Parts: sequence; C-alpha cells; structure tokens
Amino acid sequence: MSLVLDNVGLARGGQDLLSGISLTLPKGSLNVLLGATLAGKTSLMRLMAGLDAPSTGRILVGGTDVTGQPVQKRNVAMVYQQFINYPAMSVYENIASPLRVARLPASEIDARVKNAAALLRLEPYLARKPLELSGGQQQRTAIARALVKRAELVLLDEPLANLDYKLREELREELPRIFAESGAIFVYATTEPSEALLLGGNTAALFQGRLTQFGPTAEVFRRPRDLTTAQVFSDPPLNTLSGVKQGDQVALSTGATVAAEGAFAGVPDGPYTIGFRAHHLALDRPPAAAFALPATVSVSEITGSESYVHLDLGAHRLIALVPGVRRLEPGQAVTAWLDPRRLFLFDDSGGLAAALAKAA
Repeated sequence: MSLVLDNVGLARGGQDLLSGISLTLPKGSLNVLLGATLAGKTSLMRLMAGLDAPSTGRILVGGTDVTGQPVQKRNVAMVYQQFINYPAMSVYENIASPLRVARLPASEIDARVKNAAALLRLEPYLARKPLELSGGQQQRTAIARALVKRAELVLLDEPLANLDYKLREELREELPRIFAESGAIFVYATTEPSEALLLGGNTAALFQGRLTQFGPTAEVFRRPRDLTTAQVFSDPPLNTLSGVKQGDQVALSTGATVAAEGAFAGVPDGPYTIGFRAHHLALDRPPAAAFALPATVSVSEITGSESYVHLDLGAHRLIALVPGVRRLEPGQAVTAWLDPRRLFLFDDSGGLAAALAKAA
C-alpha cells in the first residue's frame, strides 16, 4: 500500500492552509514532516487521515482514490502531542480498545497489548487508570494504542514533545526500529531538525503550507534545494550573509573581501546569499582556508558540553555553536572563522547555487 497526495490543497475562510502538495509515501516508509508551528503539518496529517477533505487535488491509497473518504473507512491510527486516553479505563483497556472494537480473539488482544506495553515500558502500569500516570506515561499509552492497531498508516503529531528528556531520547532511538518492523507507513511531525535527523527516513520540509523539498533526510539536510529549506532544517537559525563574487574575490556584506575559494570557486560572478549553520562558525581557527570575521559577543549560552555564542558583526547577528564551556562576556571582541568549504550559496531566486559535501 502506498499513500499518494496529488497536488493537494486546503483552504479555510478564504485562506490557503496548504497549497500544491504532491507526495508519494511507499509502504513501510518513515516520513518526517518538518516545519515551524503553523507550517501546515497537522493540516496535512488530517487530510491523510480523512478527518478533513482537501479543497483541491486527490489522495490515493494503494492506487484507490479515497479523496473525501471519512476516517472511519480508513485503516489509520493517529497520536497527538496532547495525549488522549479514556480516563475510566485501565492502561491495559486503553491499549486494547481498538482491538476490542475490531472483535479480535481475547488471546490475540492480550498478546498484542503485552507486546506493546513491553515496548513502551508500560508493564508496571497496566492496571492503573490514566490519571494515576505521569504525562509521559499517558503519552506512551496513547502511542501503544496506535501501534497495537497495526494500521496501514500511522500518524504521529509531535508525539514526544511532552515526555521527559531521557525517555524522549530513548524513544527517538527506538522508534525507527519499531516503524521498520511494522510495515506500515509512518508520518511523524516535528518542529525540531535534530529529531528529523535522529529518526532518519525521508523528510518533507514545510513552510507556510508549501512543500519545499522531500527526500532522504540526510540528503535534504546536506543539500537543501533552496534558502527556505535550509532555514527550515536549521536550529539554531541558519546564519546568512550577502556576498558579491567578482573574479577571484568575494565582497561580503560585512565589509570584508575574501578569496573566492571553496563553494565560491565553482559559481559565476554575481550576488549570492551565503548560508552556514551554527556549528560551521568557529571561534578557534580551523584549517588555513578559513577567513576571519571580526565580531562582538552579544550573549553566550552554556548548555553543558557546548556553548551557543551570539555574535554581532555590524548589522548582522550570527550564532556559533562551539564545543565546551565558553564564558564570553557581552561586548567582548572575538574573531570568528568560517571555512569556505562549509557553505551554502543561494542565488537571487533563493535556489541552491553551490553546496559542498562538508556543508553538513
């Protein structure tokens, strides 16, 4: 079974929530919807599920047009960020509920429930009611109920957002294996680029209701098709400068002039937007090819093993992610270093003009 969205759009109150989205999701695939809040992730999932009908375009499942077919007629399971459980039922009965509706034999229900409970570490809580659980345990119950159904399409709308950090990291590592074994199509919505990278599979980058790129997650991250996709797939935000290449020199918007090396070497003369991620901006000088950017520290944030350093370069604000604890004071003068082999170049239209392998 495959899921195909053919030029799908959704309008409400004269406003386009989704526009011109075409996707093909094959059986057994893991697909991440990545975008900021209001990018259209939940709206797209609701169309996939049959909770809403598209205003334009078609939705096909296994080659059959199901556009407008209600959710009750589709083999779909969905998990929301805000967990939904039946408060009067035990955890066991919550997980078992879709199987009882399907009238499966008691022995199969018991086996499936216990398997899902073991997978999501709910075995000690099967006799409890949801209100006796922590928020994380309640969300795990909702995920178990979706998995136990063995639906052809499983939609997860930021399902780990309410879990504690340790469990969230553990489940992020475990979920790809669970997805691969199920044979279902999984669609996982997140606002976090790091979560998309951990999950792998394919990623659909969404911005203001439009699909900007779809493909293998690592490929979308390393070679974004355009500036918008690179911004969607960057956290902290993508650093950008302007530059004009003329022969073997590039005049930067900071006022500096640098050699046209690395990504600059293979593009025609003209103006470009230069994009680079926070971990590509160094405060300790990298290889000799790197060029200097004199800057002033605005603020530094220590996360433990790494530090985010916010830098002012005239009218530009850049962010560097550097290893270790860096206690830099506001107003302190520093030199940031940028390797021209670790850049994205975007042309006047915002399209990718150059990206080298090391830009990841």
